[in-house]
Amino acid sequence: MDAGFFFERAVSSLDRYHYDKALKYFRKAVEYEPNNPVNHCNMAGILSEMGDYEASNAALSVVLEEIDPNMTECYFYMANNYANMEMFEAAEEALVTYLEKDASGQFLTEAEEMMELLQYELERPTKLKSIKAMEGVVEHDRARELLEEGKFAQAVKLLEEIVRKHPDFHAAHNNLALGYYYLGRFQKAMDTIEEVLDKEPGNLHGLCNLAIFYQHAGEMGAMLELGERLRKIVPFHQEHVFKLATTMGILGQHEAAYTHFKRLLRDETMERDPSLYHYAAVAAYQIGRIDEAKRLWRQVHKLDPASGVADYYLKAMEFQDEAGQGPESDPSENRQSGPLTVSYHYHLPFEEQFKQWDTSPESLAAEITENPLVRSSFFWALRHGDYKTKLQVIQAFSLIADREVEEALKAFLLEPEEDSYLKEIALFVLRNLGVDNPLPVISGEQTKLVDPSRVASNLPVWKSEWQAVVDLAMGHMKRRFDLQQQHDLETLWAEFLTLVYPETPAITHIEGWAAALEYLTAKIHRRPVTYEAVAERYGISASTARRYTRRIDEVCGVKKKMESIFPSVQ
Repeated sequence: MDAGFFFERAVSSLDRYHYDKALKYFRKAVEYEPNNPVNHCNMAGILSEMGDYEASNAALSVVLEEIDPNMTECYFYMANNYANMEMFEAAEEALVTYLEKDASGQFLTEAEEMMELLQYELERPTKLKSIKAMEGVVEHDRARELLEEGKFAQAVKLLEEIVRKHPDFHAAHNNLALGYYYLGRFQKAMDTIEEVLDKEPGNLHGLCNLAIFYQHAGEMGAMLELGERLRKIVPFHQEHVFKLATTMGILGQHEAAYTHFKRLLRDETMERDPSLYHYAAVAAYQIGRIDEAKRLWRQVHKLDPASGVADYYLKAMEFQDEAGQGPESDPSENRQSGPLTVSYHYHLPFEEQFKQWDTSPESLAAEITENPLVRSSFFWALRHGDYKTKLQVIQAFSLIADREVEEALKAFLLEPEEDSYLKEIALFVLRNLGVDNPLPVISGEQTKLVDPSRVASNLPVWKSEWQAVVDLAMGHMKRRFDLQQQHDLETLWAEFLTLVYPETPAITHIEGWAAALEYLTAKIHRRPVTYEAVAERYGISASTARRYTRRIDEVCGVKKKMESIFPSVQ
């Protein structure tokens, strides 16, 4: 006979509700193995079941004081015993000790319930400083909120601090990788996700992120292999189902994505989420279930008519039907030859977003500010879009005066391969955002400090009357000319002054110079303009506007340059 023998006898007695016998056998197990804390805990448990709470706590105290002080769950058991004895102060003390010392959080949910009870009985908040098992969790929740709000730079800073303190906090690592990805810092994202998978190879969020990163890097073999692995997984938890569904959609595994999204839609807690219906509609469309896609997008319209997402896709599908590419045509042909390009992102396609620029720039700015998905697409485009897209993004950012945009543009200035003209536009935006301290700008292998508060020029001085010409022109052009055109006006003025320096003309007629700059800028950008219209805006004669225009053109050769590109320019 040994401790194991008596333990089995005790369990057998418990099954038959013979508590006295069970207690006797547990005590025997303690006698045979007095240094095994589990035996003492078992004895404490049966004493508690029998209502002898004091004896139970005495047994638990032996464990903590004489055998293993690291068995912090004993404090939780003691708190339960004290609560049953209505010794609520003592119960609170034991519970707080448990929460502040226990790193595993095995009874975290039960402890929270007990805390609510004690707060009710004591009629005051519990005196709790920290929860050991939740170190970093509160901060991580805040970081997730920042990601969801599109505040990626702030989220990344917070997540970097969390993973520094808690290197095994895999969820924080995964979200940090996403933060880097949204900011366009792809290599950092890849390195971070590989750290997670080195420690936990089966981490589903990490595997999904890695598959998307493979796709971005063009590593199609690795992506297809990992995608095949993911396709065979059927997650249980709702969060995992959603993550896998969106990942499979991004990877082009639309059949698998559709299956997972339909599973989620059967969940009552998810059935009012318009974005989920959109995801399912995209997946349905991609696998040729056209009628189902229409039905799902109509549901999106019911749930969220203001977004315009459902209307865009439904109208595009009407266009397809009229063009003979509706449900009666071949599904694969429908997807490839039709005009409709669908996206799992729950916002209007990127090109559609920019169509708002001419009609309502304020609404586009609001969309970027308020919709994290739209916001992330713009940050991503600034890093990875083509020249035209980057220019459009920088212009859009000019309407959003927040710290995220400022940091993104400053980082853009440090990219050696980025176009110098785009960097000039970025500096122009930063000036409009109120940045007036010198900023480092990398060009090739050189780094120089540039003051964004000044008009870009190589002149040793910048006189106040020169700036007055720019300010007057900008005042008239602000709402009629876009950011690029405003920047080009400044550049033209700086070029003129630089070419004539040091014999710069006396600036006595600010209106004439400003009118000339507006006229030439309009011509450069192929905008309709006449001397008479410009002169009227600045309160001068058409001949005066023509004279100052001719003076600038003689020096800078604007019209000659334009004629070489557009021979019809007069």
